[in-house]
Amino acid sequence: MGAIHLYLVLNGVGGVLGVLFALNAVGALVLAIALVVLRRRPLLVASVLSLLFMVGTLLALLLALTVGLFGIRETLTFQLVPTTLVVESIGTIVLGVTTALAFRMQRRA
Repeated sequence: MGAIHLYLVLNGVGGVLGVLFALNAVGALVLAIALVVLRRRPLLVASVLSLLFMVGTLLALLLALTVGLFGIRETLTFQLVPTTLVVESIGTIVLGVTTALAFRMQRRA
């Protein structure tokens, strides 16, 4: 998801949306590294934060597609919007499972 937002910033999305996309890319990278590096309780925290971040990004896109967000109205024909919907939906499922497994590991320890 972060890579898609970075690609869009590097290929012409500017203004407020470009800044938000760049911040999204940085946040996604930090959380992805945390998921790979951390263990035990910090892994649980990182997985919960990653899940919330992904869900928030997906909800922001859905709001932009329906009623608009920050004065921005998105369409399904805009560059990579359908791909982003799929990636963020799958990411939400994967991070939900990851969070559940991290919680389960934490309870066993």
